[in-house]
Order: sequence, then structure tokens, then C-alpha cells
Amino acid sequence: MEGAMSYRAGERRRKLAAAVLGRDPGPAPRSPEETTPFDVVSGDLLDVSPHLIILETAGGEQRRLVIAPWATAWRGGAVAPADLPAGARVVVRALRGGTVAERIWADITRITGVIREVHGRRDLTVELDCGPHRRERSIVVPYRSSGRIRVRHPKLEPGYLFDAIGLSDQGGTFAHLPATSQPPYRATATPPSPPAYGGGQAGISGTAVWADLPDVAEEGVAKGVAYPMLEREDSGCDDAGLSCAGLPYLAMGSLLRVRNVCDGRTDVLPIVACGCLTGRFCDRCLECGTSPRGRVVELAASSYVALGGDLTKGCFNARVGLG
Repeated sequence: MEGAMSYRAGERRRKLAAAVLGRDPGPAPRSPEETTPFDVVSGDLLDVSPHLIILETAGGEQRRLVIAPWATAWRGGAVAPADLPAGARVVVRALRGGTVAERIWADITRITGVIREVHGRRDLTVELDCGPHRRERSIVVPYRSSGRIRVRHPKLEPGYLFDAIGLSDQGGTFAHLPATSQPPYRATATPPSPPAYGGGQAGISGTAVWADLPDVAEEGVAKGVAYPMLEREDSGCDDAGLSCAGLPYLAMGSLLRVRNVCDGRTDVLPIVACGCLTGRFCDRCLECGTSPRGRVVELAASSYVALGGDLTKGCFNARVGLG
């Protein structure tokens, strides 16, 4: 609810500013080198067969998609699309106007936060502080996944950052894949950012990641981003205004042009939430080359998939600028 309310307030502010300045409040035209995003359908799985998937969107619409012969699915690991359980929350990358499913992710979640406590010897229970705008989370690292998690997150200790991709199942959250290599510093010791960038339309490069952004999705705002460099008064967050990427300050509701530099897919998306935790990660994305250090934007899952991202990989090299 809070994210959607902030988005609506920012949207009104943006339209008012455009009217006062005599500007078009909509996004700038797409350039020739920019390609259109994929179609994405998300919702609750009603039924599935080897050839057809039926789901209900958040708005109550029933969607029927043909499953492509080459389609893949993920639910804690690779599974056959027909083996997905009814009731699963799915995100589908679709072709042909949203009628053919080619990639399906079921009950996937991203677990990003600061470690508060760790319990257990085989299956580990990790208590996380996910920032002032997101609830604290208690997650389980199953023993079978703990090896790969510990390789990328060697310091499962209070005060260090944690970022993994996992599964929401039967009321619990289970970490299966490390989303990044754990930063070597404590969350309170984020390295200083370079000088802020000043080229409004030129853009700045870095890492794009995804998050659940559940409050925004529940209010029907399916597309949006969390952005770290917001004014504290604008975001209502004392932790805002921190970034390793030298980003400029922007307001809630501002439009960002986000481009996947690997394939050129581009979309213009509103800032709907504060990415104060995102700004503490000074990592790089290694998909399609190595990105500059720092996360520049955190996308809703549907927006991330639309821009060509794979939810199980967790990042792509991005360039962002004013919309």
C-alpha cells in the first residue's frame, strides 16, 4: 500500500511539473537501437497441461497461453511446465502478443537484506533486516543448497549483506541460489560513491536487479522500479540517498529509461519505491560482459523479465537515464 501511494503522489507531481514547464509528461520516443520488451504475464496458476497453461492475473482476468515446445520452467530447480502445481504464483515470458509461454518461473522470490541472526547446523535459519520499507524475513537455507550459498556468501554473520534467489513454499521461504557474491564489507561500511553523474539523457551504466516489490503489485502497479538516490523527505526513508554508482537524486514518480545493454531491450518505468538497501551493494553483473560497480536500479519481477532478464540469474548490465 505504501509503495502504491508513493507512486500515485509522484505521478501527480510529475504531471504537474510537466504542465508547468510545457513538456510532454509521457516517455520520450524509442530510438532505433532500442528494442521492445517481451510480453510478460503473471498470476496464480489455475491449470496446466503439457500444451496449455491457464492463470488468473491480479486483476482477476483469466489468461490461457499455449506452451511452446521449447519452453522451460523453474520451481526451486528445473521442472517440466506440466509438473507445476495449481495455485503457484507464476511469472511467464511470452511471445506472439502474450499468447505463447516460453519461460515460466513459479513461486520464485528474492531474499535481499542484512543478516541479523543465523541458527542451525544443517538447515540454516537466517533472520534478515530487509530495510525500512520491507518486512523482516526469516528464511531457511536447506542443507543441499548451503554449499553453493556459502561459496558466494562466506560470512553468514550479523551485519553482512545477503542476497539469494529462492522459493516460497507452504508459508516458508527457502534460499536455493546465490544472487551475487557477498560484499566483503559490513552493510554499515558501504564504500563512498564516485562523483554524481550529471548527464540527464546520456544515462549511467551499472547493474539492474529485481525484487518482489509486493505492495506495488497488489495495488495494480505492475511495472516499476526501486531507486536508491531519493531525497529522504520525498521517500520517507532515513536510509535513502546512498549509492555506489554515483547516481543523481530523483523524485518518487520520476520516469527512468532502463536499457538492457546485452540485447537493447528498453522500457520507461516509474520510480515506485525507495531502493535504500540496493544502494549498499557495490557488486558487478557478469552477464554479457562486466558491468561498472554498483546497482543502478531494482526492478519489479515482471519489468525485469520484460527487459530480457532471467529471474534465476538475478542481474543484467543496464544503462539508465531520464525517461
